[in-house]
Amino acid sequence: MHILRKRSWEIPESQATPEEVFLNRRSVLAGLAGAGALVAGGVGLPRAAFAETDPSAHLYPAKRNEAYTVDRELTPEDVASKFNNFYEFGSHKQISSAAQALQIRPWDILIDGMVDNPQTIAIDDLLKKVSLEERLYRFRCVEAWSMTVPWSGFPLADLVKLASPKAGAKYIRFETFNDPDLASGQRASWYPWPYVEGVTMEEATNELAFMVTGVYGKSLPKQHGAPIRLMLPWKYGFKSIKSIVKMTFTDERPVSFWEEIQGSEYGFWANVNPEVPHRRWSQARETVLHTGEKVPTLLFNGYTEQVAHLYKGLEGEQLYM
Repeated sequence: MHILRKRSWEIPESQATPEEVFLNRRSVLAGLAGAGALVAGGVGLPRAAFAETDPSAHLYPAKRNEAYTVDRELTPEDVASKFNNFYEFGSHKQISSAAQALQIRPWDILIDGMVDNPQTIAIDDLLKKVSLEERLYRFRCVEAWSMTVPWSGFPLADLVKLASPKAGAKYIRFETFNDPDLASGQRASWYPWPYVEGVTMEEATNELAFMVTGVYGKSLPKQHGAPIRLMLPWKYGFKSIKSIVKMTFTDERPVSFWEEIQGSEYGFWANVNPEVPHRRWSQARETVLHTGEKVPTLLFNGYTEQVAHLYKGLEGEQLYM
């Protein structure tokens, strides 16, 4: 007998608002108008916009994994697609237009370090080796705003298995592209390009760790980190590195991009905790992006049951910054 165990973030199917109903309600339109102070207007990018440059477009929408739902409404696509951090293209939020300069084909990912199966794999070859699914995740930015997004992709654990790490590997170091001719933000010499992030092997193989290749039933737009990014929903958003070109398995803890810039404010762990403030603002509450409503922040962004065990015995570490 197959027994389904209810997860802490799940809601009954009867309470879930169908996406097509939600996205067309008058209340959503009103909410968007009210969010004008936060978000520039615009519409979500249609599937046709990616068909010529992204040969994976036909893979979407992926089937939703109903084990991963949330008790919040989805953030409208036109909001999520027009309010983005992508420092490679600038330090402001309305970088979606600038990010269209990103060339997502050809796109290779180098897997190296302490692995039995080092390789360079093209994104479309990788997609043939995995099964895509859609998951609804909360997303919490360190800047104290949040959204709820339907990401498509596959478990990071599947990619770890493909690499076949050696027994001594303790961390994965992720690296994004580095092309200042293409990405104007990378011409800022005071930043330590390329963008680097890292996770422990235990975090990487946790069920929530997700490699994202699509969103809102379409292949991933460039401003979201096409063609492949990481999603760690229990951590602040800067840990979910975009546009990945390299994964190195190592026994040395990586120093991440923001950690190198200001380690006292943006540490290695960056787990969400309402009781641990940022050095310059509180993390106790967060602003829901499309409504402007301020709601209480949840420990581990609401995923305590799934990830708290990863940090047992690490009480001496700065786990929440």
